Amino acid sequence: MVGWREWVSLPGLGVSWIKAKVDTGARTSALHAFDLEEFERDGEVWVRYSVHPWQDSDEDAVDCESRVLDRREVRSSSGHAEERYVVQLDVSLCKHVVDAEVTLSKRDEMGFRMLVGREALCQGFLVDPSRSYLGGRPKVSVRRRNRGR
Repeated sequence: MVGWREWVSLPGLGVSWIKAKVDTGARTSALHAFDLEEFERDGEVWVRYSVHPWQDSDEDAVDCESRVLDRREVRSSSGHAEERYVVQLDVSLCKHVVDAEVTLSKRDEMGFRMLVGREALCQGFLVDPSRSYLGGRPKVSVRRRNRGR
């Protein structure tokens, strides 16, 4: 069981905590990423990018690299279409690690730096939209950091 918002981690990227919105309306999960740079490694397409794990903050950027799984046109809830990189990431949600397809996009203006979509949730989760943080919360100092304090 997960709530409508949860603290998750991205162990393969070194992101210990990021607050995510659980979004059953989104097929694919999404992660706030910036400074995207495509490159080739061993004949495959990869992307180098950075992640800001804290809401409303550009501190503690994490530099990441992932193999590109796909490029897809994604339509936002406002109807705007945008081509995004799709990468495969391990997402730790409520003490379970799931393999998720994640699109990389700028989410600076959004309330959450990550969305967890249906494809990740269908790996054994039920959503209780009346609850939050069923997987627990990080210690108070981390939560304060997320609020810019």
